[in-house]
Parts: sequence; structure tokens; C-alpha cells
Amino acid sequence: MAFANTVIQILVVSILLIISNSINAKAQRNHSNIVIGLGSTLSANNETSQYWLSPSGIFAFGFYSSQANNNGGFAVGTWIVNQPQTNNTIVWTWNRDDPPFSPSATLKLTRDGLLLITVTGDNQQTEDKIVPSTNDYVMPRPAISGAAMLDSGNFVVYGRNLSDVIWESFDFPTDTILGGQNLTYGSELVSSMSRWNHSSGGYQLIMQTDGNLVMYPTYAFTRSENAYWSSGFLESSFDAVNLRLNNSGFLYLFSTTRTGGYGRYKILAKGSGGSNRPSENETVIYRVTLDPDGIFRLYSHHISNDKSSRSMLREWSILNNLCDVKGFCGLNSYCAGGGTRKTGKDAAECYCYPGFVFIDPSIKGLGCYQNFSEDSCRGEDEDENRLGLRYNISTLENVWWEDHPYSVTPVTKEACSESCLEECDCWATLYTSLNCCKYRLPLRYGKRSSNITSTAFFKMVSGNHHINKIHPHDKTQRPVSIEGKNSPILVLGLILGSVACLCVVIAVSSFVIYKRRVYKYKRLFEHANLGLAEDFGLQPFSYEELERATDGFREKLGRGSFGAVYKGTLSGANKTIAVKRLEKVAEEGIREFRAEMTTIGRTHHRNLVQLLGFCIEGSKRLLVYEFMSNGSLAEFLFKAVVRPAWKERVRLALDVARGLLYLHEECGVHIIHCNLKPQNILLDDTWTAKISDFGFARLFVPNQVKISMRFEERTGYFAPEWQKNALISVKADIYSFGVVLLEIICCRRSIDVKVSSPDEIALSNWVYTCFITGELNKLVELDEDVEMRTLERMVKVGLWCIQDDPALRPLMKNLILMLEGAMDIPIPPSPELLLARSS
Repeated sequence: MAFANTVIQILVVSILLIISNSINAKAQRNHSNIVIGLGSTLSANNETSQYWLSPSGIFAFGFYSSQANNNGGFAVGTWIVNQPQTNNTIVWTWNRDDPPFSPSATLKLTRDGLLLITVTGDNQQTEDKIVPSTNDYVMPRPAISGAAMLDSGNFVVYGRNLSDVIWESFDFPTDTILGGQNLTYGSELVSSMSRWNHSSGGYQLIMQTDGNLVMYPTYAFTRSENAYWSSGFLESSFDAVNLRLNNSGFLYLFSTTRTGGYGRYKILAKGSGGSNRPSENETVIYRVTLDPDGIFRLYSHHISNDKSSRSMLREWSILNNLCDVKGFCGLNSYCAGGGTRKTGKDAAECYCYPGFVFIDPSIKGLGCYQNFSEDSCRGEDEDENRLGLRYNISTLENVWWEDHPYSVTPVTKEACSESCLEECDCWATLYTSLNCCKYRLPLRYGKRSSNITSTAFFKMVSGNHHINKIHPHDKTQRPVSIEGKNSPILVLGLILGSVACLCVVIAVSSFVIYKRRVYKYKRLFEHANLGLAEDFGLQPFSYEELERATDGFREKLGRGSFGAVYKGTLSGANKTIAVKRLEKVAEEGIREFRAEMTTIGRTHHRNLVQLLGFCIEGSKRLLVYEFMSNGSLAEFLFKAVVRPAWKERVRLALDVARGLLYLHEECGVHIIHCNLKPQNILLDDTWTAKISDFGFARLFVPNQVKISMRFEERTGYFAPEWQKNALISVKADIYSFGVVLLEIICCRRSIDVKVSSPDEIALSNWVYTCFITGELNKLVELDEDVEMRTLERMVKVGLWCIQDDPALRPLMKNLILMLEGAMDIPIPPSPELLLARSS
């Protein structure tokens, strides 16, 4: 019986794939008459040449009006053409979080790629290659011969001929997948901010490498606790699981084995085309989108063949209750009435808990705040708190939230309602199942429904006490009230106060004038001798200085996890620098940020990129580094036309190891890098490897670190303890070094699907197989003058570094001795399969 079920499953999946592939192949063949030739251009400010259409006219690629900020502008993407065109359905956006382009922007297809050409305010022209971009993992290919906007909604770029697709938009989904498109294992969809603003929003859908499709808020620190929907595990962790929407409207998960065969499947949704054939006079386009409200939905677009009629239907939703979406309502608020109306519009409202008010009444999803100061609880008369004279209790039935209580006590409901009055840290209690749970603020993921049986109690200000109301964005001090019955004394006090205020104003004005003059002389001194300032420590820069040094941040060197990097020149010292604009810095004060910079600035080693200075102005945070003229190790290894020499790679591996040893054991404050990868290893003009972005984890709040590292987790640079929320030590860097070392040895990425055999996809598994079978020559068959003893040492070191158990990974000082041949290296055990790790 089990065998029969398996056969039926395989047959169903095969039929689905055959139908999908045949329809998709038919759509692909339509490209022959709409090939976009070299030299073709698009212009943002010309309505007649803003986009390229697919043969059917259903899809378009090009410029569309962006609402990412209030300044307007344009973005580059793909959309379903609707009437009127202001209602176009955007299905893909290039670099969606970049600022909008000006109306002067143009696109031009060249032999090197699709170039974005912009004109700056001083009429200088800049060019950026966007397809394929330097961030896309495209191996060196022949020159581009053309491009096409296909009827499938896929924008493709061709290599030597029209059968050689070297880049396609389907490989880089944003918030949507179309019929015929897969969401491959380890990939994700991120919702848009709104229907009109397509920058990254608040929700993510992850096709995890363990075969589980999961949705959770983007700011969630731990996925297991913050996920609000998951598909469940489909297959064993040794198989790759993909999400696919076929052209007939079937949305399903299917697994493929390591040998390329098909395993199990699970159908999630079925569009109307899945059971009833659409009319012969219309075309049906299916898409699934992670909408801005956090719900994954299947839509069908019905387009008549003469284009006279177009309609859109919602076929399916992964959730029917908006209140099930974690984060739909902000902190200190709850969601109610989240069912779906017959009109098709989701009904849900956000409400504040008693004692709270909306941060912004026009955008209730932002959450609520207490309209009084919390520290008023700690008044002079603590007995007043205990007697309940300062505060009283408000009750709310049928409510629940998902934060962890700091105390759980089995008491009666009446005792639970009064228990918060005796503790300043307690602001709410939840009574359920004979237990009283106490909570601090803020409260997350609140929901109210008649199906919920718990009761909540909130501590509120008593009506006979005045406590200052404070808005979360109000930084002013509390007003001091003056009370008295003697009017002459009050008048005299006001006069004396006015005189004192006038004296203060005069003193402050004099001080400001003095400081401005001192500042001017200081600026002259700093510009006169930058080198002298560097001898004494980090150089503080103004934002205006760095904007001038980078010519308005014109020449972008690249984009890292925490911001873009620009090339600049300090005119006073005629020195080339690299300026990083940080975009995700935690909201710490100026003193803390300066102290952190001083700590990192004390590090100085030939294998670390030197931090020269920083800028702190309001919310702006910028770092100034020495300029590294030869790019990153990733470009050196993966994008070089000629394979780097073996001896050069061995030297670079030792450079990286010595830099890590300094961070871990030799500098004044021990630093865990937390983000070691080839993109963060730079090469100077002497081709010396230097580690950059070290110590960055100290500057960022934990949830932002996890968000920015999510992609790297999937590509294998991060140790298993990151996913397990275990204690992070220097051994996490050892794991990352091991992955980088294997990449240096083989000149390829740790995960590469464009290989000759499925066994070679995961680099660590392939290396171990070659090591056990005595076929290490396969790893370097394209190299000359390889020293096999050195190769064996490096392979053994790399395999020890990537062990799942941190205790098995050697320390950095021992690794260097092993690499140099001064210490024996035992046979390493087999590492866990990289493809099997949970993201």
C-alpha cells in the first residue's frame, strides 16, 4: 500500500511538471521575435520608451514610477500591464531598497550587460552594471548577445546565442513568484512596504533548507518563536525542497533527491485553472505574492486575447485571519476582528491596551505607548504604590499575547488582578489556566477573540493622581509646577527668573560664538596636517567633509551588510579613502558610538583594514577606512579571468589566519568577527589580504545582525550555533575561516549549483569525499605547480574547522602552526552535510 501511494505521488508530480514545462516551453519559444538587441535603450522620462514589452504585451520590463519616498522618482522592474497603467501589478524590482532614480536615468544594453546611466547634479554621467550585477553570482561568461522580456514574466539576458541564458530575473524573486517559477531551497520572498512602495517590508517567507516553508516578521530574532505559519517538513534533510507555481495554478512543494530524481510533494493551493480550463478567448496568468500585510496569496489575472478585458481574482490565502500575522499590530496593542468579509477585504483592527495611546492614530499598526512616565512608579512614597492609591487596575477579557512572562504563580483570579500593584516592574498580568503571568513592557503579538479564555489586567494611573504624560518621541524634561498663595512672592520670583534667563541667554550666545571661532581654527589645523591627527587616534570628520571628499557619494565601490561604500579623496592630505555609510546602526548615544570606534580603532595589524576615522551627526554614522585598490578576495577567487596561482592562494590563506589570530588573542580587546567571508577580505596594492568589518557585531543590535546575516547563513559561512541560538565564541569565526579556506583551495563558492555533478554542489562534502578517496587532485586539476603536501594540510585544516561541534575546531594559533607544517594534523571526521542544515 505504501509503495502504491509513493508511485501515485511520483506520477502526480511528474504530470504537474510535464504540464508546467510544456506550457513554459511554449512561452519561452515566443522570445524569437522580440529579442532586445545590443545598443537598445530605455529612458525614464520618455513614456514611449520607458519599457520593453513581452510578445503578448502582458508583461513589461523597464522604468516604473516609484513611491519609495516622498520625492518620487523611478525604479527598474517587471510588471503585469493593466489598464490604466497606473494600476500595473509589479512582480519584480531590481535592488528594491535603493533610492529611486531621477527622470534623467536611462538603461542601455551592451556587450558587458545592462547599464544604468544617471546624470548627477553637476552634469557628470555615472554608469552601473545592473544585469548581471557584481552582487549576482554569475561565473565569467562570454559577451552578451541580447536580452528578452518573455511571456512568462521572466526577463533574461543571453550569452553567445539565444540558447545560452546567463541571467534571469526568476533567479532573484522579491515578493512574487509567477507561473513556471520556483522558490528554491534557501531562498526567500520579502513583502513590500505597501501596494505602492515596493521596498522591503515587514514579513518574510523562507524556503528553508530543511524542507519547511516558513513565514515570520523580518525583525524576528529567533524564527522558531516568531514564525506565524509553516508548511511542515516535506522530506528528509538530505533532499532539496522547492516551492513551485505552475502555469495551471497549482502551488506545491516538491523535493528532489541528490541524484536529481523527484521525491515527495505537497499541494498548497489550486487555482481555478487547476480544475477548469480557462476560456479559449482569454489568457490566465497566475502569481503568488507575499502581500504587505504578511499574508501569502494566490492571484489569477484573466486577460482577453484582444486585450479589451482584464480582471484579477484572489484564488487563495495561506491565512484567513489577519490577526494570525505576528506583527500586524505593533507593540503594546492587540488585533481584533481579523476575519474575512464577504467583500473579499480582510477585516482587522488594531487597538491599544488600557493605559496606552496610539503612537500615530493615522497608522495604527505602529503600536501604542503609555501616556505617562514609567519611572513615576518609583515615587517617594512606596507605601502609596502598595496600597493601590497611585494606580488602579483595568480588566480586558478574551485577550492573549505571546511574550514570555518574568513570573508565573498559581493564584486565584482576584489575587492576580491585584498582584501588579506591588511591583514597579510589572505593568500587566495574564490569568489563564489557574496561573498568573506577570509581564514587563513592551507587549508583543496581542490578539483578542471570543475563542480566547484568558483575562488580562493592566496597571493604570489612578484618577486622583497627576502623572506627566510623555510621548515616546518627546525628549523634553517634565515641567515643574510652581504652587503658592502669596501673589507678590510669585511675581518677584517670575521677575528674578526672567533676569536669570536673560543672563543665561547672553552667556550661551557668547559661548556659541567662542566655540564657532575655535572650531574654525581647529578645522584649519586638521586640514593642515591629517597625518599628525592620525598619529594620536581616530580622526573625527564632519558629514560635509566626507560628502565633499566623495564628490557627493558618487563613486560606489560596493554594498556590504550594513551599508554602501564609496571612494573618496581627502584634499588636504591627497589621500584616497573608502567611506562606509552605516544604515542599520543601533540607536545608541554619541558617547557609546565614539567609545566603540575608539576600541576598534586601537586594533592595528598588517592583515586588518585600518579604520582612519568616523563621523557622527544626528542619525548619520559613517566610517572612514584606508582604500584597498585590488578589491575583495571574492572577486579575486571567483571572477578572475585567469585562475589565481596556487602559491598566491596559500599566502592569502595565511594572511587571513594571522589577521584572525590578532583579533582573537593579540589585540587589547578580543574581538569576534561574526561575519567572515571572502567579500569582507580585501586586497591592498601589494595584494596583501586584510580583514574588514571586524567588530561590527558590537555596533549593531542583535535582531539587526540576524536580519543582515540571513543570506550568509544560507550560503554556509555561518557556524551551526548561529541557527541554534547558542553561545557565540571565537569558534564561530574558526568555522567561517574553514569555509573560506576550502573556497581558496578550490577557487569556487561553498554552494554552487552550476557544477558537473550533484555531489559537487556542497563544497565541504565534495572536498571530504575527495580526501577520503585519495583524489585531492580533482580539487586543483586546473592548477599548476601544486604542492600536494601543502594541499593535503590545507584540506585537513579546513575540514577540522567546519566541524559542527565547536569543541572539535582548533584555535587559531594551532591552525597557523598546522598550515605552516609545524604541527601534525590528525585525520578529520566527516562534517555534516551542508545542504542538510536548517536556515
